[in-house]
Parts: sequence; structure tokens; C-alpha cells
Amino acid sequence: MSETPFILLGAVLIVGLAALGVFAFLNLQRQREYESAELAELKRLQAETMGRLSMLAGGQADLQRAVHERLDSVTHHLSQSMTTTRQHTVESLQKLNERLVVIDSAQRNITDLASQVTSLQGILANKQQRGAFGQGRMELIVQDGLPRGCYEFQYTLSNKGRPDCVVFLPDGRPLIIDAKFPLEAVTALREARTDDERKAAAARLRQDMSKHVGDIAAKYLIPGETQDLALMFVPSESVYAELHDGFDDLVQKAFRAKVVIVSPSLLMLAIHVVQQIQRDARMREAADKIHAEVGHLMDDIARLNERVVNLSRHFGQATEDVRQILISAEKVEKRATRIREVEFAGEDVPTPAAEAVVIPAPLPPKRRIAGSE
Repeated sequence: MSETPFILLGAVLIVGLAALGVFAFLNLQRQREYESAELAELKRLQAETMGRLSMLAGGQADLQRAVHERLDSVTHHLSQSMTTTRQHTVESLQKLNERLVVIDSAQRNITDLASQVTSLQGILANKQQRGAFGQGRMELIVQDGLPRGCYEFQYTLSNKGRPDCVVFLPDGRPLIIDAKFPLEAVTALREARTDDERKAAAARLRQDMSKHVGDIAAKYLIPGETQDLALMFVPSESVYAELHDGFDDLVQKAFRAKVVIVSPSLLMLAIHVVQQIQRDARMREAADKIHAEVGHLMDDIARLNERVVNLSRHFGQATEDVRQILISAEKVEKRATRIREVEFAGEDVPTPAAEAVVIPAPLPPKRRIAGSE
């Protein structure tokens, strides 16, 4: 009885060991299956990782290629921009250089003008040189506006007077232009600083102007030989404006003396008017010649019409004579036919048919010219 528990205990131990072995085997089996599953999962993850790595490598290559292309494009645009900027810079520098040249030329011109103004002041300070200056300016205006032969400088009148310029008008009487304007009083008036100096300069200007207007009217206005008006040339627009603004009484006095004060612009206008007058005179002369020639032409046409009418009458008379001749010839032919019939009457000889006489149709009368009788 004492060995049975040991046997049972041994059997239980064996069964327990077997169960433990089975359990351990099953646990080991599950562990292996779990490890194999994990290994498969790891392989799958590794495969996915490799695929993603390959995709990442491809994306990196695309990104690198895109980056290179972008860098090339940026480099190209930058190069073009730098080239364009360089060209614009060069053009701007060239334009700047041209403007500097223009500015330099303008500066030289200003310097020249300053020297000319200085010389002009010296000219205006001398009475003879100032007169030559006004004379020269007046001559330039006249020469630019009129053809040669329509004017003459230093022309001698019948009273031995020699005006600075005369302009010949179509009626044969010259228009007098005087260029000796008394500028000393105007200069003194401009340089006056006090009221007394201005009054003295104004009185001097009125005296000099009145004397010069009187001299022009006495020397150069000759009735029947010259025009009724004379022009007094003022070689400065500012002086002319100053005269009209401050000395209107002098202008009116000169106009009543038939002396018109003109500035360079007004002289140009007067010369233009004279040019139009001379052109109109030439046109009227040409129109008279054309009218005379047209009259001769109408006379020739009338004579031609008369001669054509006479020729038409001759042709009509000749046509009538030809018609009368044809009538006479027809009558003669008829009589000859009757004589032949009488001569061979009673014989068997056949009478030859009378030769046909072609009588031309009378010519139509010539058509009369319209308007002729």
C-alpha cells in the first residue's frame, strides 16, 4: 500500500511533465508561428520600406533635376537681365554723353551770345554803327521778302534825297523806308534813375522824334513821285512797344504827318502785303494778256466757221451740179435707146438689151456747222 502513492505520484508527475512538455511544445510552436508572422511582417515592411526608399530616390532625382533646371533658368534669366541692364546702362551713358555734348554746345553758344551782346552794346553806343545795324536789319527783311528789281537801296529822288530803301509798287511810285531811328533818347530814358532824368529824357525823345518825322516828311514825301506814306523802321520790338505804351502822342503825330513807325515784325508784314500787291498786279497783267489772246482766238474761230460754211456751200453746189449731170446723162441714154429701136425696126436681129447705166446716188449734203446760216 505504501508504493501505490509513489506510483500515483510518479504517474501524476509523468502526466504533468508530459502536459508541461505538450504545453511547452505548443507554446514553442505558437512562438515560432508568431515569430514567423513577425518575420513576414518585417519582410513586408522591409519591402515597403525599400519601395518607398526607391520612390524617395526617384523623387530626389526628380527634385534634383527640377532644382538644376530651375537653377539653369534662373541663371539664364539673370544673364539676360544683366545683359539688358548693361545695354540700358550703355545707352543711358551714351544719351548722357550726348546731352553733355549738347549742354557743352549750349554753354559755348551762351558764351558766344554774351560776347555778341557785349559787341552789340558797343555797336549801339556808336551812332554810325547803330545806324548801320538798323540799315542792315532792314535790308535783310526787304531782301528776304521781295525779288530783285522790286526794291533799291540808297535810291536818289528828284529832289536829290536818298532814302535808305524804296519799294517799287505797281503804280510806279516808290514806297519810302527810313532806318535812321534816334535811339539815344530811348537809351537815356531807360537809364534814367530819377523823375527829373526821366522827364528830361522823355522831352528829348519827343524832340528827336518830331524832328526826324519832319525830316522824313519833308525830304521823302514828294507828291506825284512817291507814295503818300513813308515807313520809319525801328530795329527793336521792345523800343517799338515802349513808344506805343508811353508816347502814343508821338505815334499819332507821325501818322498825321504820313509817317508810319514800324517794328521788324510790322515791316515783314508790310513787305508781305507789298509782295501780294505786286503778285496781284502781275496776275492782272497776265489776265489782260490772256483776255486779248482769247479775243484773237475767238476771231480766228469766227473766221474758221465762216470758211467752213463757205466750203459747205461749195460742196452743196457741187453735189447739185453732179445730180443735174446724172439727170442729163439718163435723158441722153433714153434718147439713144429710142434711136436704136427706130434704126433696127423690122429686122430679126435681136435688139441687145440696153446696157445698164449705174447712176450713183446723189451725195448727201454736208451737215452745216451749228450756229452757221
